Amino acid sequence: MNVKRSHGAPVTRRPHVLVIGSEGLPFSKTGGLADVLGALPPALGRMGWEATLVVPRYRGVTAGSLVERFPLTVGGVVSEIGFFEAPLSDGARAVLIECPELFDRDALYGIDNTDYPDNPRRFAVLVRAALEFAARQDSGPSVVHAHDWQAGLVPVYLKTLYASHPVLGGTPTVFTIHNLAYQGIFAADWLPRLDLGWDLFTVDRLEYWSRISFMKGAIVHADTITTVSSRYAQEIQTPEFGFGFDGILRGRSADILGILNGIDTREWDPERDRFLPQPFSMDDLAGKAVAKRAVLNECRVPATDESLRRPLVGMVSRMVDQKGFDLIAALADEFPRLEASFVVLGTGESRYQDLWTALAAKYPDRISARIGFDERLAHLIEAGADIFLMPSRFEPCGLNQMYSLRYGTVPVVREVGGLADTVTPRNGFLFQEYTPAALLEALTRALAAYEHPRTWRALQLAGMREDHSWDRSAREYVKIYRRALERAGRPYRPAREEGMSTEPVRG
Repeated sequence: MNVKRSHGAPVTRRPHVLVIGSEGLPFSKTGGLADVLGALPPALGRMGWEATLVVPRYRGVTAGSLVERFPLTVGGVVSEIGFFEAPLSDGARAVLIECPELFDRDALYGIDNTDYPDNPRRFAVLVRAALEFAARQDSGPSVVHAHDWQAGLVPVYLKTLYASHPVLGGTPTVFTIHNLAYQGIFAADWLPRLDLGWDLFTVDRLEYWSRISFMKGAIVHADTITTVSSRYAQEIQTPEFGFGFDGILRGRSADILGILNGIDTREWDPERDRFLPQPFSMDDLAGKAVAKRAVLNECRVPATDESLRRPLVGMVSRMVDQKGFDLIAALADEFPRLEASFVVLGTGESRYQDLWTALAAKYPDRISARIGFDERLAHLIEAGADIFLMPSRFEPCGLNQMYSLRYGTVPVVREVGGLADTVTPRNGFLFQEYTPAALLEALTRALAAYEHPRTWRALQLAGMREDHSWDRSAREYVKIYRRALERAGRPYRPAREEGMSTEPVRG
Protein backbone atom coordinates (compact mmCIF):
# COMPACT_ATOMS: atom_id res chain seq x y z
CA MET A 1 0.00 0.00 0.00
CA ASN A 2 2.58 2.52 -1.00
CA VAL A 3 1.33 4.01 -4.26
CA LYS A 4 -1.01 7.00 -4.24
CA ARG A 5 -3.84 7.06 -6.74
CA SER A 6 -5.86 9.74 -8.46
CA HIS A 7 -9.56 9.50 -9.21
CA GLY A 8 -10.20 7.72 -12.50
CA ALA A 9 -6.61 6.53 -12.96
CA PRO A 10 -5.90 2.80 -13.36
CA VAL A 11 -4.77 1.14 -10.15
CA THR A 12 -1.39 -0.40 -10.92
CA ARG A 13 -0.34 -1.30 -7.38
CA ARG A 14 -1.32 -4.58 -5.78
CA PRO A 15 -5.08 -4.28 -5.24
CA HIS A 16 -6.23 -4.12 -1.64
CA VAL A 17 -9.57 -5.11 -0.14
CA LEU A 18 -10.59 -3.92 3.32
CA VAL A 19 -12.94 -6.50 4.86
CA ILE A 20 -15.05 -5.28 7.80
CA GLY A 21 -17.26 -7.44 10.00
CA SER A 22 -18.28 -8.12 13.58
CA GLU A 23 -16.61 -11.50 14.10
CA GLY A 24 -13.98 -13.65 12.46
CA LEU A 25 -11.89 -16.70 13.22
CA PRO A 26 -9.53 -17.22 14.96
CA PHE A 27 -10.48 -14.22 17.11
CA SER A 28 -14.23 -14.50 17.72
CA LYS A 29 -17.22 -16.57 16.67
CA THR A 30 -20.94 -16.97 17.24
CA GLY A 31 -21.86 -18.39 13.83
CA GLY A 32 -20.98 -18.96 10.21
CA LEU A 33 -20.04 -15.31 9.62
CA ALA A 34 -16.86 -15.90 11.61
CA ASP A 35 -15.94 -18.87 9.42
CA VAL A 36 -16.35 -16.74 6.31
CA LEU A 37 -14.35 -13.79 7.58
CA GLY A 38 -11.63 -16.08 8.84
CA ALA A 39 -11.24 -17.88 5.51
CA LEU A 40 -11.96 -15.25 2.84
CA PRO A 41 -8.99 -12.86 3.42
CA PRO A 42 -6.34 -15.61 3.16
CA ALA A 43 -8.08 -16.98 0.06
CA LEU A 44 -7.96 -13.49 -1.48
CA GLY A 45 -4.29 -13.37 -0.57
CA ARG A 46 -3.77 -16.50 -2.62
CA MET A 47 -5.46 -14.70 -5.51
CA GLY A 48 -2.78 -12.00 -5.41
CA TRP A 49 -4.78 -9.42 -3.46
CA GLU A 50 -3.75 -7.60 -0.34
CA ALA A 51 -6.48 -8.35 2.20
CA THR A 52 -7.06 -6.73 5.59
CA LEU A 53 -9.75 -8.01 7.96
CA VAL A 54 -11.05 -5.56 10.59
CA VAL A 55 -12.98 -6.95 13.58
CA PRO A 56 -13.44 -5.89 17.22
CA ARG A 57 -10.94 -6.97 19.86
CA TYR A 58 -13.46 -8.57 22.18
CA ARG A 59 -12.85 -9.69 25.75
CA GLY A 60 -10.35 -12.49 25.97
CA VAL A 61 -8.71 -11.78 22.63
CA THR A 62 -4.98 -11.41 23.16
CA ALA A 63 -3.77 -11.65 19.57
CA GLY A 64 -2.07 -8.81 17.75
CA SER A 65 0.56 -6.18 18.35
CA LEU A 66 -0.38 -2.56 18.96
CA VAL A 67 0.46 -0.53 15.86
CA GLU A 68 -1.49 2.67 16.47
CA ARG A 69 -3.74 4.41 18.98
CA PHE A 70 -5.77 7.56 18.49
CA PRO A 71 -9.02 9.16 19.69
CA LEU A 72 -12.14 8.78 17.58
CA THR A 73 -15.17 11.04 17.92
CA VAL A 74 -18.57 9.69 16.92
CA GLY A 75 -21.68 11.70 17.68
CA GLY A 76 -19.71 14.00 19.95
CA VAL A 77 -18.48 11.13 22.13
CA VAL A 78 -14.73 10.52 22.14
CA SER A 79 -13.31 6.99 22.43
CA GLU A 80 -9.67 6.02 22.62
CA ILE A 81 -9.12 3.34 19.96
CA GLY A 82 -6.24 0.87 19.86
CA PHE A 83 -5.35 -0.90 16.64
CA PHE A 84 -3.72 -4.31 16.96
CA GLU A 85 -2.31 -6.03 13.88
CA ALA A 86 -2.16 -9.82 13.62
CA PRO A 87 -0.97 -11.88 10.66
CA LEU A 88 -3.29 -14.29 8.91
CA SER A 89 -2.19 -17.00 6.51
CA ASP A 90 -1.25 -16.43 2.87
CA GLY A 91 -0.16 -12.83 3.39
CA ALA A 92 -3.48 -11.53 4.72
CA ARG A 93 -3.65 -9.61 7.99
CA ALA A 94 -6.17 -8.69 10.66
CA VAL A 95 -6.58 -5.37 12.44
CA LEU A 96 -8.33 -5.72 15.79
CA ILE A 97 -10.19 -2.68 17.13
CA GLU A 98 -9.70 -2.20 20.85
CA CYS A 99 -12.26 -0.07 22.67
CA PRO A 100 -12.87 -1.58 26.12
CA GLU A 101 -16.06 0.31 26.96
CA LEU A 102 -17.66 -1.05 23.78
CA PHE A 103 -16.11 -4.48 23.19
CA ASP A 104 -14.82 -5.78 26.54
CA ARG A 105 -18.08 -7.50 27.46
CA ASP A 106 -19.42 -10.92 28.37
CA ALA A 107 -20.78 -11.62 24.88
CA LEU A 108 -20.42 -10.25 21.37
CA TYR A 109 -23.93 -8.89 20.76
CA GLY A 110 -25.98 -9.22 23.95
CA ILE A 111 -26.96 -11.36 26.92
CA ASP A 112 -29.80 -13.92 27.14
CA ASN A 113 -31.08 -13.16 23.63
CA THR A 114 -31.27 -9.44 24.48
CA ASP A 115 -29.07 -7.14 22.40
CA TYR A 116 -26.89 -4.55 24.07
CA PRO A 117 -28.81 -1.24 23.86
CA ASP A 118 -25.76 0.60 22.51
CA ASN A 119 -25.14 -1.82 19.63
CA PRO A 120 -25.70 1.00 17.10
CA ARG A 121 -22.79 2.93 18.59
CA ARG A 122 -20.63 -0.16 19.05
CA PHE A 123 -20.71 -1.12 15.40
CA ALA A 124 -20.69 2.44 14.08
CA VAL A 125 -17.43 2.90 15.99
CA LEU A 126 -16.11 -0.34 14.48
CA VAL A 127 -16.83 0.97 10.97
CA ARG A 128 -15.51 4.47 11.59
CA ALA A 129 -12.35 3.13 13.24
CA ALA A 130 -11.72 0.80 10.30
CA LEU A 131 -12.16 3.60 7.77
CA GLU A 132 -10.05 6.10 9.73
CA PHE A 133 -7.26 3.56 10.10
CA ALA A 134 -7.36 2.83 6.36
CA ALA A 135 -7.27 6.55 5.58
CA ARG A 136 -4.01 6.92 7.54
CA GLN A 137 -2.16 4.35 5.41
CA ASP A 138 0.06 5.27 2.46
CA SER A 139 -2.87 4.66 0.15
CA GLY A 140 -6.48 3.71 0.67
CA PRO A 141 -8.15 0.39 -0.11
CA SER A 142 -9.18 -0.43 -3.66
CA VAL A 143 -12.49 -1.88 -2.42
CA VAL A 144 -14.22 -2.04 0.95
CA HIS A 145 -16.16 -5.24 1.60
CA ALA A 146 -18.70 -5.05 4.46
CA HIS A 147 -20.58 -7.97 5.98
CA ASP A 148 -24.08 -8.07 7.51
CA TRP A 149 -25.89 -5.30 9.38
CA GLN A 150 -23.09 -4.72 11.90
CA ALA A 151 -20.99 -3.32 9.04
CA GLY A 152 -23.98 -1.87 7.23
CA LEU A 153 -22.90 1.74 7.77
CA VAL A 154 -19.76 1.22 5.64
CA PRO A 155 -21.48 2.15 2.35
CA VAL A 156 -23.52 4.84 4.11
CA TYR A 157 -20.50 6.61 5.57
CA LEU A 158 -18.51 6.33 2.34
CA LYS A 159 -21.37 7.91 0.37
CA THR A 160 -21.93 10.69 2.94
CA LEU A 161 -19.32 11.53 5.58
CA TYR A 162 -16.36 10.40 3.46
CA ALA A 163 -17.73 11.24 0.01
CA SER A 164 -15.11 13.92 -0.63
CA HIS A 165 -12.33 12.44 1.50
CA PRO A 166 -8.97 12.68 -0.30
CA VAL A 167 -8.15 9.00 0.30
CA LEU A 168 -11.49 7.24 0.80
CA GLY A 169 -13.75 9.32 -1.43
CA GLY A 170 -15.21 7.29 -4.28
CA THR A 171 -13.98 3.93 -2.96
CA PRO A 172 -16.38 1.25 -4.24
CA THR A 173 -18.19 -0.94 -1.73
CA VAL A 174 -19.40 -4.51 -1.73
CA PHE A 175 -21.95 -5.52 0.89
CA THR A 176 -22.64 -9.17 1.68
CA ILE A 177 -25.90 -10.33 3.24
CA HIS A 178 -25.26 -13.47 5.28
CA ASN A 179 -28.67 -13.61 6.93
CA LEU A 180 -31.42 -11.14 6.04
CA ALA A 181 -33.39 -12.04 9.16
CA TYR A 182 -31.09 -9.77 11.19
CA GLN A 183 -31.52 -6.20 9.94
CA GLY A 184 -30.01 -3.86 12.54
CA ILE A 185 -33.18 -1.87 13.25
CA PHE A 186 -32.96 0.94 15.81
CA ALA A 187 -34.71 4.13 16.94
CA ALA A 188 -34.35 7.06 14.56
CA ASP A 189 -32.77 9.28 17.23
CA TRP A 190 -29.55 7.31 16.74
CA LEU A 191 -28.89 9.20 13.49
CA PRO A 192 -27.26 12.32 14.99
CA ARG A 193 -25.48 10.18 17.58
CA LEU A 194 -23.76 8.40 14.67
CA ASP A 195 -22.88 11.58 12.75
CA LEU A 196 -25.62 10.93 10.19
CA GLY A 197 -27.94 13.67 8.98
CA TRP A 198 -31.71 13.67 9.17
CA ASP A 199 -31.75 13.83 5.37
CA LEU A 200 -31.06 10.07 5.54
CA PHE A 201 -34.34 9.51 7.39
CA THR A 202 -36.37 8.90 4.22
CA VAL A 203 -37.96 5.83 2.72
CA ASP A 204 -35.33 5.66 -0.01
CA ARG A 205 -32.38 5.85 2.45
CA LEU A 206 -32.32 4.43 6.02
CA GLU A 207 -35.90 4.88 7.25
CA TYR A 208 -37.77 1.63 7.87
CA TRP A 209 -41.22 1.81 9.49
CA SER A 210 -40.34 4.98 11.43
CA ARG A 211 -37.02 3.56 12.58
CA ILE A 212 -33.64 3.16 10.90
CA SER A 213 -32.06 -0.01 9.56
CA PHE A 214 -28.33 -0.50 9.10
CA MET A 215 -29.09 -3.35 6.69
CA LYS A 216 -31.34 -1.14 4.56
CA GLY A 217 -28.73 1.60 4.54
CA ALA A 218 -26.17 -0.83 3.19
CA ILE A 219 -28.51 -2.22 0.53
CA VAL A 220 -29.39 1.26 -0.70
CA HIS A 221 -25.88 2.70 -0.67
CA ALA A 222 -23.57 -0.20 -1.61
CA ASP A 223 -22.25 -0.38 -5.15
CA THR A 224 -22.66 -4.15 -5.27
CA ILE A 225 -24.66 -6.49 -3.06
CA THR A 226 -23.83 -10.15 -2.67
CA THR A 227 -25.40 -13.02 -0.81
CA VAL A 228 -23.89 -16.32 0.19
CA SER A 229 -25.55 -18.50 -2.45
CA SER A 230 -27.16 -18.03 -5.83
CA ARG A 231 -30.51 -19.42 -4.72
CA TYR A 232 -30.60 -17.13 -1.68
CA ALA A 233 -29.92 -14.12 -3.92
CA GLN A 234 -33.21 -14.89 -5.68
CA GLU A 235 -35.14 -15.96 -2.57
CA ILE A 236 -34.56 -12.74 -0.63
CA GLN A 237 -36.34 -10.82 -3.39
CA THR A 238 -39.59 -12.70 -2.60
CA PRO A 239 -42.08 -12.08 0.24
CA GLU A 240 -41.50 -15.59 1.63
CA PHE A 241 -37.81 -15.06 2.33
CA GLY A 242 -37.44 -11.26 2.17
CA PHE A 243 -38.34 -10.46 5.82
CA GLY A 244 -40.00 -7.23 4.65
CA PHE A 245 -36.99 -6.21 2.54
CA ASP A 246 -38.00 -7.97 -0.68
CA GLY A 247 -39.23 -4.76 -2.33
CA ILE A 248 -36.06 -2.88 -1.35
CA LEU A 249 -33.95 -5.69 -2.78
CA ARG A 250 -35.95 -5.94 -6.00
CA GLY A 251 -35.12 -2.28 -6.51
CA ARG A 252 -31.42 -3.26 -6.54
CA SER A 253 -31.87 -6.57 -8.39
CA ALA A 254 -29.39 -5.63 -11.12
CA ASP A 255 -26.67 -5.25 -8.48
CA ILE A 256 -27.37 -8.42 -6.46
CA LEU A 257 -25.17 -11.46 -7.01
CA GLY A 258 -24.87 -14.79 -5.25
CA ILE A 259 -21.54 -16.36 -4.35
CA LEU A 260 -21.59 -19.62 -2.47
CA ASN A 261 -19.47 -19.64 0.67
CA GLY A 262 -16.52 -21.98 0.73
CA ILE A 263 -15.23 -24.27 3.44
CA ASP A 264 -11.76 -24.53 4.91
CA THR A 265 -10.55 -27.65 3.10
CA ARG A 266 -7.44 -27.80 5.24
CA GLU A 267 -9.43 -27.88 8.47
CA TRP A 268 -12.15 -30.12 7.02
CA ASP A 269 -10.25 -32.87 5.25
CA PRO A 270 -10.93 -36.55 6.02
CA GLU A 271 -7.41 -37.46 4.92
CA ARG A 272 -5.76 -35.11 7.45
CA ASP A 273 -8.40 -34.37 10.10
CA ARG A 274 -6.67 -34.36 13.50
CA PHE A 275 -9.92 -35.26 15.25
CA LEU A 276 -10.45 -38.59 13.46
CA PRO A 277 -9.19 -41.93 14.77
CA GLN A 278 -8.22 -42.98 11.23
CA PRO A 279 -8.02 -40.94 8.00
CA PHE A 280 -10.00 -41.92 4.93
CA SER A 281 -10.46 -40.89 1.31
CA MET A 282 -12.55 -41.58 -1.78
CA ASP A 283 -10.27 -44.50 -2.57
CA ASP A 284 -10.41 -46.02 0.90
CA LEU A 285 -13.42 -45.42 3.14
CA ALA A 286 -12.34 -47.84 5.87
CA GLY A 287 -11.61 -44.95 8.23
CA LYS A 288 -15.22 -43.80 7.96
CA ALA A 289 -16.40 -47.05 9.55
CA VAL A 290 -13.85 -46.53 12.33
CA ALA A 291 -15.21 -43.02 12.87
CA LYS A 292 -18.76 -44.39 13.05
CA ARG A 293 -17.79 -46.74 15.86
CA ALA A 294 -16.00 -43.86 17.61
CA VAL A 295 -19.09 -41.63 17.38
CA LEU A 296 -21.32 -44.32 18.87
CA ASN A 297 -18.86 -44.91 21.70
CA GLU A 298 -18.41 -41.18 22.33
CA CYS A 299 -22.18 -40.63 22.40
CA ARG A 300 -22.80 -43.74 24.54
CA VAL A 301 -24.91 -45.53 21.96
CA PRO A 302 -23.94 -49.21 22.19
CA ALA A 303 -21.64 -50.01 19.24
CA THR A 304 -23.11 -53.46 18.60
CA ASP A 305 -23.08 -55.30 15.28
CA GLU A 306 -26.70 -54.23 14.86
CA SER A 307 -26.09 -50.53 15.55
CA LEU A 308 -23.05 -50.51 13.27
CA ARG A 309 -25.17 -51.97 10.46
CA ARG A 310 -27.91 -49.40 10.97
CA PRO A 311 -27.47 -46.03 9.22
CA LEU A 312 -26.33 -43.31 11.60
CA VAL A 313 -28.07 -39.94 11.17
CA GLY A 314 -26.12 -36.95 12.47
CA MET A 315 -26.99 -33.35 13.22
CA VAL A 316 -24.71 -30.49 14.31
CA SER A 317 -26.92 -27.45 14.56
CA ARG A 318 -28.45 -24.60 16.46
CA MET A 319 -31.70 -25.94 17.88
CA VAL A 320 -34.07 -23.30 16.52
CA ASP A 321 -37.01 -23.12 14.14
CA GLN A 322 -34.87 -21.80 11.29
CA LYS A 323 -32.95 -25.08 11.28
CA GLY A 324 -36.15 -27.13 11.01
CA PHE A 325 -36.42 -28.24 14.61
CA ASP A 326 -40.16 -27.58 14.62
CA LEU A 327 -40.49 -30.22 11.89
CA ILE A 328 -38.34 -32.60 13.89
CA ALA A 329 -40.45 -32.01 17.01
CA ALA A 330 -43.54 -32.99 15.04
CA LEU A 331 -41.79 -36.27 14.13
CA ALA A 332 -40.50 -37.06 17.63
CA ASP A 333 -42.63 -40.22 17.83
CA GLU A 334 -41.65 -41.35 14.33
CA PHE A 335 -37.86 -41.13 14.55
CA PRO A 336 -37.39 -43.93 17.11
CA ARG A 337 -39.40 -46.27 14.85
CA LEU A 338 -37.06 -45.77 11.91
CA GLU A 339 -34.31 -48.26 11.18
CA ALA A 340 -31.61 -45.76 12.12
CA SER A 341 -29.63 -44.29 14.99
CA PHE A 342 -29.42 -40.54 15.71
CA VAL A 343 -26.69 -38.37 17.23
CA VAL A 344 -27.36 -34.66 17.75
CA LEU A 345 -24.95 -31.95 18.87
CA GLY A 346 -25.96 -28.34 19.49
CA THR A 347 -27.62 -25.71 21.63
CA GLY A 348 -30.65 -23.52 21.18
CA GLU A 349 -34.17 -23.13 22.46
CA SER A 350 -34.79 -24.99 25.70
CA ARG A 351 -37.87 -26.78 24.33
CA TYR A 352 -35.76 -28.42 21.61
CA GLN A 353 -32.88 -29.18 23.93
CA ASP A 354 -35.37 -30.80 26.33
CA LEU A 355 -37.00 -32.74 23.48
CA TRP A 356 -33.74 -34.34 22.35
CA THR A 357 -32.57 -34.97 25.91
CA ALA A 358 -35.84 -36.78 26.64
CA LEU A 359 -35.62 -38.86 23.46
CA ALA A 360 -32.05 -39.85 24.31
CA ALA A 361 -33.11 -40.89 27.82
CA LYS A 362 -36.03 -42.93 26.49
CA TYR A 363 -34.14 -44.58 23.60
CA PRO A 364 -30.49 -44.79 24.71
CA ASP A 365 -29.75 -47.61 22.25
CA ARG A 366 -30.86 -45.45 19.30
CA ILE A 367 -30.58 -41.74 20.14
CA SER A 368 -27.93 -39.51 21.70
CA ALA A 369 -28.08 -35.77 22.33
CA ARG A 370 -25.13 -33.64 23.40
CA ILE A 371 -26.19 -30.14 24.47
CA GLY A 372 -23.35 -27.69 23.88
CA PHE A 373 -20.64 -27.43 21.27
CA ASP A 374 -17.56 -29.57 20.90
CA GLU A 375 -15.33 -29.01 17.86
CA ARG A 376 -13.82 -32.48 18.06
CA LEU A 377 -17.22 -34.17 18.28
CA ALA A 378 -18.53 -32.05 15.41
CA HIS A 379 -15.75 -33.36 13.17
CA LEU A 380 -16.32 -36.89 14.41
CA ILE A 381 -20.06 -36.73 13.64
CA GLU A 382 -19.43 -35.37 10.15
CA ALA A 383 -17.03 -38.24 9.52
CA GLY A 384 -18.83 -41.07 11.28
CA ALA A 385 -22.45 -40.41 10.34
CA ASP A 386 -23.90 -42.01 7.24
CA ILE A 387 -26.57 -39.32 6.79
CA PHE A 388 -26.56 -35.65 7.80
CA LEU A 389 -29.94 -34.07 8.47
CA MET A 390 -30.44 -30.36 7.70
CA PRO A 391 -34.17 -29.58 7.20
CA SER A 392 -33.88 -25.78 7.37
CA ARG A 393 -36.83 -23.44 6.95
CA PHE A 394 -34.38 -21.10 5.19
CA GLU A 395 -30.62 -21.39 4.76
CA PRO A 396 -28.66 -18.53 3.17
CA CYS A 397 -25.70 -20.83 2.51
CA GLY A 398 -25.03 -23.51 5.08
CA LEU A 399 -21.64 -25.07 5.72
CA ASN A 400 -22.44 -28.40 7.32
CA GLN A 401 -23.87 -29.89 4.16
CA MET A 402 -20.57 -29.08 2.41
CA TYR A 403 -18.58 -30.64 5.26
CA SER A 404 -20.82 -33.69 4.94
CA LEU A 405 -20.28 -34.01 1.20
CA ARG A 406 -16.50 -33.84 1.71
CA TYR A 407 -16.67 -36.61 4.31
CA GLY A 408 -18.89 -38.96 2.31
CA THR A 409 -21.86 -38.31 4.61
CA VAL A 410 -24.99 -38.07 2.50
CA PRO A 411 -27.10 -34.96 3.29
CA VAL A 412 -30.88 -34.87 3.61
CA VAL A 413 -31.92 -31.23 3.24
CA ARG A 414 -34.75 -28.92 2.33
CA GLU A 415 -34.40 -27.45 -1.16
CA VAL A 416 -33.73 -23.84 -0.16
CA GLY A 417 -30.85 -21.34 -0.34
CA GLY A 418 -27.36 -22.74 -0.32
CA LEU A 419 -28.70 -26.21 0.39
CA ALA A 420 -30.33 -26.24 -3.04
CA ASP A 421 -27.11 -24.94 -4.61
CA THR A 422 -24.97 -27.75 -3.19
CA VAL A 423 -27.17 -30.83 -2.70
CA THR A 424 -28.62 -32.59 -5.74
CA PRO A 425 -30.16 -36.03 -6.37
CA ARG A 426 -26.65 -37.12 -7.39
CA ASN A 427 -25.17 -36.57 -3.93
CA GLY A 428 -28.08 -36.37 -1.50
CA PHE A 429 -31.81 -36.15 -0.85
CA LEU A 430 -34.03 -33.07 -0.97
CA PHE A 431 -37.59 -32.12 -0.09
CA GLN A 432 -39.50 -28.96 -1.01
CA GLU A 433 -42.55 -28.46 1.16
CA TYR A 434 -41.82 -27.31 4.69
CA THR A 435 -43.88 -30.03 6.35
CA PRO A 436 -43.13 -32.96 8.67
CA ALA A 437 -44.46 -35.36 6.05
CA ALA A 438 -42.07 -34.07 3.37
CA LEU A 439 -39.10 -34.34 5.73
CA LEU A 440 -40.03 -37.87 6.77
CA GLU A 441 -40.46 -38.94 3.15
CA ALA A 442 -37.00 -37.66 2.19
CA LEU A 443 -35.36 -39.31 5.19
CA THR A 444 -37.17 -42.57 4.43
CA ARG A 445 -35.85 -42.44 0.85
CA ALA A 446 -32.33 -41.99 2.15
CA LEU A 447 -32.66 -44.93 4.57
CA ALA A 448 -33.95 -47.12 1.76
CA ALA A 449 -31.03 -46.15 -0.49
CA TYR A 450 -28.58 -47.02 2.29
CA GLU A 451 -29.65 -50.65 1.91
CA HIS A 452 -28.09 -50.72 -1.57
CA PRO A 453 -24.29 -50.40 -1.16
CA ARG A 454 -23.48 -49.59 -4.80
CA THR A 455 -26.10 -46.83 -4.92
CA TRP A 456 -24.89 -45.44 -1.61
CA ARG A 457 -21.23 -45.51 -2.63
CA ALA A 458 -22.11 -43.57 -5.79
CA LEU A 459 -23.84 -40.89 -3.70
CA GLN A 460 -20.83 -40.66 -1.38
CA LEU A 461 -18.26 -40.39 -4.17
CA ALA A 462 -20.28 -37.77 -6.08
CA GLY A 463 -20.21 -35.54 -3.01
CA MET A 464 -16.56 -36.15 -2.17
CA ARG A 465 -15.47 -35.16 -5.70
CA GLU A 466 -16.96 -31.66 -5.51
CA ASP A 467 -14.90 -28.52 -4.96
CA HIS A 468 -16.32 -26.29 -2.24
CA SER A 469 -13.01 -24.68 -1.35
CA TRP A 470 -12.60 -21.00 -0.52
CA ASP A 471 -10.30 -20.61 -3.52
CA ARG A 472 -13.29 -21.19 -5.78
CA SER A 473 -15.34 -18.62 -3.87
CA ALA A 474 -12.48 -16.11 -3.72
CA ARG A 475 -12.13 -16.18 -7.51
CA GLU A 476 -15.76 -15.10 -7.76
CA TYR A 477 -15.27 -12.27 -5.26
CA VAL A 478 -12.24 -11.02 -7.17
CA LYS A 479 -14.37 -10.77 -10.31
CA ILE A 480 -16.91 -8.71 -8.36
CA TYR A 481 -14.20 -6.44 -6.97
CA ARG A 482 -12.84 -5.89 -10.47
CA ARG A 483 -16.32 -5.09 -11.74
CA ALA A 484 -16.84 -2.62 -8.88
CA LEU A 485 -13.55 -0.90 -9.70
CA GLU A 486 -14.43 -0.66 -13.38
CA ARG A 487 -17.82 0.85 -12.56
CA ALA A 488 -16.09 3.38 -10.32
CA GLY A 489 -13.74 4.31 -13.14
CA ARG A 490 -10.78 2.73 -11.40
CA PRO A 491 -9.74 -0.30 -13.46
CA TYR A 492 -6.46 -1.85 -12.45
CA ARG A 493 -3.80 -3.96 -14.09
CA PRO A 494 -3.16 -6.81 -11.67
CA ALA A 495 0.41 -8.01 -11.34
CA ARG A 496 -0.77 -11.48 -10.35
CA GLU A 497 -4.07 -13.16 -9.83
CA GLU A 498 -3.90 -16.90 -9.42
CA GLY A 499 -6.44 -19.27 -10.84
CA MET A 500 -8.77 -16.67 -12.30
CA SER A 501 -11.54 -18.34 -14.27
CA THR A 502 -13.24 -16.80 -17.29
CA GLU A 503 -16.70 -17.99 -16.31
CA PRO A 504 -19.33 -15.31 -15.57
CA VAL A 505 -20.22 -14.49 -11.98
CA ARG A 506 -23.14 -16.57 -10.76
CA GLY A 507 -26.29 -14.90 -9.56
